[in-house]
Amino acid sequence: MYLLGLIYILQSHLMVVQSCPAQCACPFGNSGAAALRSVLCSDPRISAIPTNVPADTVKLRLEKTLISRVPRAAFYNLSDLRFLWLTYNSITAIHPSSFVNLKALRELRLDGNLLTSFPWEGLRDMPRLQTLGLHNNRLSSLPAHAALFLPNITYLDLSSNRLTILPVELLDLWFPLTGQQGGSVQRRILGLHDNPWLCDCQISMVMSLSTSLGSPIILMDQLLLCRWSPGQSGVLLTQTELSRCVRPSVQPAATRVVSPLGSNVILRCDATGYPTPTLTWVKTSAYNDCCKQDILKNSDQLPRNLESFMQQSPQVGVRWSIIILNGLSYEDAGEYRCQARNMAGISEAPIKLRVVGVSRLFRLPKKKSQKTPPKPPSKYRKPNQTPTNTPLVQDNQILQKNPAPSINNTQTIPNLLPKGFPKDK
Repeated sequence: MYLLGLIYILQSHLMVVQSCPAQCACPFGNSGAAALRSVLCSDPRISAIPTNVPADTVKLRLEKTLISRVPRAAFYNLSDLRFLWLTYNSITAIHPSSFVNLKALRELRLDGNLLTSFPWEGLRDMPRLQTLGLHNNRLSSLPAHAALFLPNITYLDLSSNRLTILPVELLDLWFPLTGQQGGSVQRRILGLHDNPWLCDCQISMVMSLSTSLGSPIILMDQLLLCRWSPGQSGVLLTQTELSRCVRPSVQPAATRVVSPLGSNVILRCDATGYPTPTLTWVKTSAYNDCCKQDILKNSDQLPRNLESFMQQSPQVGVRWSIIILNGLSYEDAGEYRCQARNMAGISEAPIKLRVVGVSRLFRLPKKKSQKTPPKPPSKYRKPNQTPTNTPLVQDNQILQKNPAPSINNTQTIPNLLPKGFPKDK
């Protein structure tokens, strides 16, 4: 029985060894109590990614080969893979779905290749990825949507490429505003050196913020070169006199506006920041108490950029803008947003406009039924004629509602008689 078990183990071991790709080595490495398989392929004659890599491989290294492209689902059977090194090959293209099923991958290195672009959306297939190395490639730009797939990356090496500008979205990811980060600040290591950066606000902000106390960003090399324009020689960023960039701040003239139907209204906002921000208006939602069915028909077109507005910059770092709405209708009601944008970031402020009918805006009081006021007594009358008590009683009732402190009700009647009229004895 013991011999049968030993034979089974030997056979399984031989089958695993035989599954190792040709021109590759498949040694075992110790990690605590477990033995982890590594596969190393560095033969310069290899021109394609091997398809018979053992399924229990934890670390795969394909280095210094003639591999020029990574096809779709190239590592689908390697669900236990944690480290993938594709360094110093001739890779020029990577399929967006090349890394499907690599849910355990922690480290991906593509240093020393010929990549001019990288499929950033492919990072969704590697939810545990923390290290991404793209050193020494030919990347010339970073798309804005790359920030959507980099929240979990704590080590990003972009050095020795052809990058010139950092998108604002990456700055928002690396340097979140106060209150946006939840809990402890996640620190990241960035490699940005050896790139022909333009001397602008983004690279200046990264440099200044990375050197501040408690910064979430640590630069591998702080000696960054930048150029004032493409083709010029680079200068150290610490030697350039760059103005400090300021994220825009937007202040609306009013956050809530109520205006009657058919009237004209002006919405205004002011923005500050450096460089001087540009302003745009966007209508984001529609609402009103009446005519909801008619308004909902056009709500599918929102949000909508508004083109008819005015803006002016009275001085550097300050800009204001107004939008004029003439002859308000219920369709004009809704939420408007004034957006300010510059190299340092984007800010916005909402303004809610409510349109009401005239009858709803001005509510007149209900008319009460009033009796016909009595005629004032004539200046002359017959001596024996006595004054009528009816108007005096009404005046007396009015005075009782608002009595004067020094007048008695009994003294009101003679005081109301006209002058020159003889008193009755």
